[in-house]
Order: sequence, then C-alpha cells, then structure tokens
Amino acid sequence: MDHQIQAFLNYLSVQKNFSDNTLAAYHNDLTQFEEYLASAGQSAVPGDDAPPLVGAEGVLWQAVNKRAIINFILFIKEKKYAPATVARKVAAVKSFFHYLVAENVLPSDPTATLDSPRVGRSLPRAISEDEVDALLAEPAKDTSAEGVRDKAMLELLYATGMRVSELVSLNMDDVSLASGYIRCFGKNGKERTIPTHPEAIAALEIYIKEARPRLISSPDEQALFVNHRGTRLTRQGFWLIIKEYARKAGIQEITPHTLRHSFATHMLNNGANLRDVQELLGHASITTTQIYTHLTHDQMRKTYDRAHPRA
Repeated sequence: MDHQIQAFLNYLSVQKNFSDNTLAAYHNDLTQFEEYLASAGQSAVPGDDAPPLVGAEGVLWQAVNKRAIINFILFIKEKKYAPATVARKVAAVKSFFHYLVAENVLPSDPTATLDSPRVGRSLPRAISEDEVDALLAEPAKDTSAEGVRDKAMLELLYATGMRVSELVSLNMDDVSLASGYIRCFGKNGKERTIPTHPEAIAALEIYIKEARPRLISSPDEQALFVNHRGTRLTRQGFWLIIKEYARKAGIQEITPHTLRHSFATHMLNNGANLRDVQELLGHASITTTQIYTHLTHDQMRKTYDRAHPRA
C-alpha cells in the first residue's frame, strides 16, 4: 500500500478515532483509487500532455488533478455500486487529499471544488412488536450454551437499541447486573450508559453465570459475547445468527440493525421523547433520530385509516 495512504489511515485511527469498520471501508476505497490510477496509464487522461501519474515508487500524488479524480468517479459509477457506496468512496478520496494538504504534502487540494454525490436517505425498516416477540422467542428454544448466548444478545440489543458493533465490543466490565445499566462506546469512542429492562438483565445473568463459562477459551477473555472458539464474536458472526433466527421466526427482511430501528420506532410510538431516544441511540445530532418520526407517522396513518369512520 502507498505510504501516504497508510499514514492517512493511521491518522484516522489514532487522532480521529475512526471505527474499525470505517477504517476498513476507507482502506478498500483508497486502495481501489490507487489501483485505478496505476492502471489508467502514464497520464491523467490517455493521450494528453499531463505529467505521469505513476513513478517508480508508486502514485505521484502531486500529479493527480481534478480531471483524474472525476474519471475515477465515472469508473466506479460504471461498476453499478449503490449510490451510498459511491458517495463514501468519493468522501474517502476528498478526505485523503484534504489530509495531504494539511500535512504539506500537496500545495492545493484537487477535490476542493468537487461536489460530493447526493444520496437520498432511505427509511430504516422496523419490524412490529409481535415480530420482535417471535424473533426473541426463537433462541429460547435452544438450551445449548450458544442458544443461551443468543437469547441474551437479542434481548440486550432490543432492550438498549445499541449498534451491533457496540454489542460485540462489550466487555465483562461494561455490564452492571445489579444496577441494570450497560456501558458502551459508540462512534468516535463516545461513551454512554444505557438502562436495561429486567427481562434482558435476567437473560444476561443466565448467560454470564451458566453459558459463557462453557464457551470461553480462556478465563482471561474479556469479551462479553464469544463465538464457538471462545473468542470475541464478530459483526459478521452476529449477522449469521440473527439471519437464521429471523428465518425460523418467519421474518422475511432482516438486517443487523433491524432491532435497533425497531427499538427507536417502538419507543417513539409509545410516547418516548425524541431527545431521550437520541441519547439512548447515541446519535450526535437529533436530525439523525428524526428519521424515525417518519416511521411513526406511517403507523399513525395506518391507525387513522383503520379507525376513522370516513377514512
């Protein structure tokens, strides 16, 4: 990998405290950008008089101009990526050049006048309270250590609305069974403490006391939720787990964040304050939380259409 890209990723990790998932995405995006420039020939546009883009030691970043970057954007659009993916790749490139200017590697930023692609925001899908009940009932049918773990995970996820990345990052000392609170670390390492209801605490207590000791590979393991090898469960591992339980429960559409979306929607449907839900979800801006009000409006319309005599 180009040493400037590696330095940029190190900067994002150490100074900006980006999550592992975001770092992995930026790593892939900038590697693709580097490979595109390397394969584009010896100039920004074949046949022109621009200086070479690639030297003996890799990409010559001072030679990369706005035209070359636009060509890269056209290239990735031809790949039929989702609009959000294209927007993220462009954001990665823009952030990288901004960093190069800040570090005095480049005198000016070729992306400074480059507009970011607009992405329409899709509404998150929540499942009904009955569907949540059906989903959470599935792992209870499995009395193995893994089944007890899965019951605790799903109960905790719906009880707190935390992100899956936050769930799998939990350590043993983040849980207070006595007080009924969970400490988690969100985006950019921001810490928050979330209350948890007794049913989720009970499922957690059974898992911690009875199932987890049978799963861990070492008594020194700090991860709260572990896989069959006894080490920390990954987001990908959780995705496989919830997808299987959704299939058994007859739920057609599921994503790793379905329970988070359902938590927010059900809380608002039942009268929770928007600001409180913002705090529980760990959203930096209430604008992000407001997207769930659209879902409650949809529910309001269904109730109105069903109940009003003239609807």
